[in-house]
Amino acid sequence: MEAVTRHLCVEIPRNTLRSYPFSFLLPAFQQRLESRPFSSSATSSSQIGRAPVSLPENVALRLIEPVSSRDAIRNARQGRKRIIEIEGPLGKLAMPLPAFVEIEQDMERHRAMVKVHDPDERKQRAMWGTWDGRFTVHIRSCTHEAAGTTRAYLQNHIMGVSEGHTAILRMVGVGFRAVVGPEAITLSPKYPGQQFVSLKVGYAHPVELGVPEGVRASTPQPTRILLEGMDKEVILSFAAKIRAWRRPEPYKGKGIFVNGETIKLKAKKIK
Repeated sequence: MEAVTRHLCVEIPRNTLRSYPFSFLLPAFQQRLESRPFSSSATSSSQIGRAPVSLPENVALRLIEPVSSRDAIRNARQGRKRIIEIEGPLGKLAMPLPAFVEIEQDMERHRAMVKVHDPDERKQRAMWGTWDGRFTVHIRSCTHEAAGTTRAYLQNHIMGVSEGHTAILRMVGVGFRAVVGPEAITLSPKYPGQQFVSLKVGYAHPVELGVPEGVRASTPQPTRILLEGMDKEVILSFAAKIRAWRRPEPYKGKGIFVNGETIKLKAKKIK
């Protein structure tokens, strides 16, 4: 014990601590092992926020400033909401904008740029993806990615009002088929002229789903469902609800596939 005590009282340099026989008795002085990344390449952020958004000639952007609320405390806590409207030949869409994001339009070049007020502020870098409206995306990233989500939504809306978005669902399975009609047995219409999708995917009863407003559904083939509309998020969300009734399984390859979705088949389980 005296030898151990004598060794512990000696001041030991950190570079020689690992080779010391009693270094495990001094956890406070042990050096931390340096973490090594899995990849040797340097991490780089996406630069999609820098890219300008092209504006077709028949598409117009309009920024609507919020109306001041009587309740000043509530307005300060929730933040002032701004809305940008995108109008085109197919219709009109709107999306909320964070208070620190600005959209600059260049009418001569027919393009728009998405920027932030203060690139050096940490809140704008960290909380740029938090929406006060219908979208809620929590992402922490660098400055130029702060405009990335806003630019992606804006690009999707511009394409939606000018060309439209589509989603094709492919049904693979024995007896799988779909029918689109104006009537349903288990559902009632939520708006005038609503269509319903009836699925036969191996259950004892047909599965009926109401088509969201602003989305057109058709069946070019009994095993194909075509969804068309302006809002890409609404289309893909409805496609996900249809797919949830028969997710693709990896043993026989049956299920409902969205767009170009594929699945890798597994070997059969042999008992």
